[in-house]
Amino acid sequence: MFVPLLERHAHINPSISHSASLSSSLANSFLSGDTETDSDQLSGMHTSISEILKEKSPKPSRRSLPCLAQSQTHPLNLNHFLSVPLSSEPKPEAEGLSQSVSTSCSLLPPHTAEEGNDQYVEESEVTTCETKADESIPLKKPSTRVKLQARNDSVQGKKSAGSSGLFFRDGKKRVDYILVYKKSSPQVEKRCTFEKNLRAEGLMLEKEPSLTNNDIMFVKVQAPWDTLCKYAEQMNIRMPFRKKSYFTDWKSKTLGRFHLRCRQIKSWLPRNPMKLDKEALPDLEDTDCYTAPFSRARMHHFTINSREAFFSNSTRSRIIHHVLQRTKYEDGKSKMGINRLLGNNTYEAAFPPHEGGYKSRHPIKTHGAQNHRHLLYERWARWGMWYKYQPLDLIRRYFGEKIGLYFAWLGWYTGMLIPAALVGVFVFLYGLFTMDSSQVSKEICEANNTIMCPMCEDTCEPWTLSDSCVYAKVTHLFDNGGTVFFAIFMAIWATVFLEFWKRRRAELTYDWDLIDWEEEEEELRPQFEAKYSRVERVNPISGKPEPFQPFSDKLSRLMVSVSGIFFMISLVLTAVFAVVVFRLIAMEKFASFNWYFVKKNWQFATSGTGVCINFMIIMSLNVVYEKVAYLLTNLEHPRTESEWENSFSLKMFLFQFVNLNSSTFYIAFFLGRFAGRPGKYNKLFNRWRLEECHPSGCLIDLCLQMGVIMFFKQIWNNFMELGYPLLQNWWSRRKMKKGGGGGPNVENKAQLPQWDKDWNLQPMNAHGLVDEYLEMVLQFGFTTIFVAAFPLAPLLALLNNIIEIRLDAYKFVTQWRRPMPARATDIGIWHGILEGIGVLAVITNAFVIAITSDYIPRFVYAFKYGPCVDKGHHHKNECLRGYMNSSLSVFEMRDPNNSNLSIYCRYRDYRAPPWSSVPYEFTLQFWHVLAARLAFIIVFEHLVYGIKSFIAYLIPDMPKGLCDRMRREKYLMQETMYESELTHLQKERKKKGRRYHHEWP
Repeated sequence: MFVPLLERHAHINPSISHSASLSSSLANSFLSGDTETDSDQLSGMHTSISEILKEKSPKPSRRSLPCLAQSQTHPLNLNHFLSVPLSSEPKPEAEGLSQSVSTSCSLLPPHTAEEGNDQYVEESEVTTCETKADESIPLKKPSTRVKLQARNDSVQGKKSAGSSGLFFRDGKKRVDYILVYKKSSPQVEKRCTFEKNLRAEGLMLEKEPSLTNNDIMFVKVQAPWDTLCKYAEQMNIRMPFRKKSYFTDWKSKTLGRFHLRCRQIKSWLPRNPMKLDKEALPDLEDTDCYTAPFSRARMHHFTINSREAFFSNSTRSRIIHHVLQRTKYEDGKSKMGINRLLGNNTYEAAFPPHEGGYKSRHPIKTHGAQNHRHLLYERWARWGMWYKYQPLDLIRRYFGEKIGLYFAWLGWYTGMLIPAALVGVFVFLYGLFTMDSSQVSKEICEANNTIMCPMCEDTCEPWTLSDSCVYAKVTHLFDNGGTVFFAIFMAIWATVFLEFWKRRRAELTYDWDLIDWEEEEEELRPQFEAKYSRVERVNPISGKPEPFQPFSDKLSRLMVSVSGIFFMISLVLTAVFAVVVFRLIAMEKFASFNWYFVKKNWQFATSGTGVCINFMIIMSLNVVYEKVAYLLTNLEHPRTESEWENSFSLKMFLFQFVNLNSSTFYIAFFLGRFAGRPGKYNKLFNRWRLEECHPSGCLIDLCLQMGVIMFFKQIWNNFMELGYPLLQNWWSRRKMKKGGGGGPNVENKAQLPQWDKDWNLQPMNAHGLVDEYLEMVLQFGFTTIFVAAFPLAPLLALLNNIIEIRLDAYKFVTQWRRPMPARATDIGIWHGILEGIGVLAVITNAFVIAITSDYIPRFVYAFKYGPCVDKGHHHKNECLRGYMNSSLSVFEMRDPNNSNLSIYCRYRDYRAPPWSSVPYEFTLQFWHVLAARLAFIIVFEHLVYGIKSFIAYLIPDMPKGLCDRMRREKYLMQETMYESELTHLQKERKKKGRRYHHEWP
């Protein structure tokens, strides 16, 4: 009688038609007494059978209630039946009906006689949950150690749990999430209430002691099928429901034939070695299905081949994390969420487990991959895969969309660096091949009789211009005719990179079902609630009262934060000033050095030591900046975690950008501009003469500054990213082998369950992907802002990023715990920062070419003062003949051996000679050069900005084909849902014997 009733309800209500046969088996089991004593499943159920039959919409969640007792009497295997796959399996027979749920807060499941010693009973947990006593007392009992050793032997001997360490003790329920706490923690009552409310939400929990540390306990969490469906509907998770169909008109047929011919031609060509084999990555085969927000009422629309595989591991973890964030642990408005419990040390960690080991004894080609982690390691994280494309779909499936977008952006940025690096190398080679034939270098190297003025006041002597021959040739490598072209190219490249990234991001968001996804309303930060809990206002989105920060308080805190930012920037400028003073002192010392080699190359010695000291100051201040940015961000009391992350990211970028580039700006735009002239030098503190540029220009100093900082910083970052986690994990393994954790010695690491292995790994950075993005964005700034002075910057960035991708991949797969799979549609605030850097790069490159390099003075000389003024400009070197002599002015100085005699020395400037009517005044050529520099800056900026805007206008943010596919998919999805629902309702009316009409019933 009970079975037909279930079938009748299944026909009436479509929302439960998927579980009619399942409920029939359940009813037979219930009437025959075929039940299973499982309190984990019992405590997860909170509805009766009649309520399930009537349920059309999700019941009100119990997360707002305290730890409640369930007084109804249910069959204990009801929830178990609803959480098994669709394929029916024989269930073990139980000895009788279960008892009603206990009203106590005990977390311990009752154990059957068959389990015996296989179940682990922690005495402290019994005492805690029944009497709320302190857990630290029972830990001292010797019986605990004995039972722990027994549990160790039983776990190692049991195939179901010991084979992979990813299942409950029954070997069937898969672990989706891990909570870690210390048994000596005093926050017992909060944990007990929290876990009971988790069970009331429908989750299954099981506890397991650590095999490496007696004080550590793991809580395995699993979400059954009905819980997954309920929260997938609440979270609007999109799931596949029908295979995609494309256009069938003549155009698509013609293009289809054309694409077929192209594929045939490509099959004859050699295979692209950078592409991954589909055979090696079977999991990357596209499902090619339309997706729609999941709905239990329309479950018959979705393609459910297996309940175990319908929700991916990352989706299951995200659902459980959603529940953990919104479950209460005490009475009160803000007493909920796993983040707060982690903050008050109730739990030590919360993370989804890895899917298994990342290495295997058998080769992947013959035996296949053991799991997705193993597949990612073999096809992505290994160093041998450095030239391969990244498996973005698999990365997204395992780590979530947010991390997938980071690696997609990093891969796109690295690929776009290839043309920039090639053009930069071409410009460098052009300078290398024309170095000996350059007219300026020839004149400097042949100027054996040109006496230059001393570089310091007391100990320095006059020197000949030919002594700087090598310096002039090296300068020509970076300051040649291709400099302007490369600066324009890089400005356009930055625009093209960002515009095409928008298109790439649109394709990824479409493929990853993120087009219509809107970020859900975030929960408030605990610090914000604690600070402003007294003042409340209604949230316009949720309609619920929440703490409110007054505008006056927000403005005052923002002003304090901005003041702190300016203080730190002033600290950077102070450090730069200290480096400038050091360069002035070092210049005099090296110019009067006893070693001839150093005395001859005092410019290189001064610049090199100054750059090294500046680099050490930069790395030291970076440690301070991170702490200051953290304090200032917390002082602002951001409302949500995303606001906190954006504010922290912006501060870190400002601090480190100023720290890295302040000395570079000084060398580019201030070095040698205010030095004065012989006889009237400007001195710092009336003691040290200001540094002046070399006769061949200051560009080589800027190039040396960028090259050293960029090279050493990349090496340091790579060491810290991989070396530090490796050392930490090595230390953890060493402690484990010595038994330092307090647990029994485990001879073989492979015997440890997966949660124990993951616990010994390092957690992901507390700031998430902020450090990863920050490093790449700062590199992007180095690559674009001063690229006119260092054309090899894109090449260094390309080589670093090839290593960086594999370093990050290796770190995520092998050295870090699996991060929480989070969703995102873009790279966040970093896109705006990249656009700002692109705008700044145009301005700085214009000033570098106009002010720092000698391009404009040479250009003015060739067209106004050179030998080709009236003859036409046929050969560049011929037109620059005499340029070096024209750019040097004359100064009359006394002979140190005979004060009555005067000698003439040369210095770099455009001033009148001493025998002129206005000695040492600026000549007309100086004003021509200055006007040309200002004109070049204006023309260059307007030209490049115009080209950038035109390119941005030509490149749409979303491909037209993608727009058409999205519109067609939306249309077909609506038609499919309409037709499927119409057919379903018409069949229902036929079965009930009602009249059938061809219109909507």
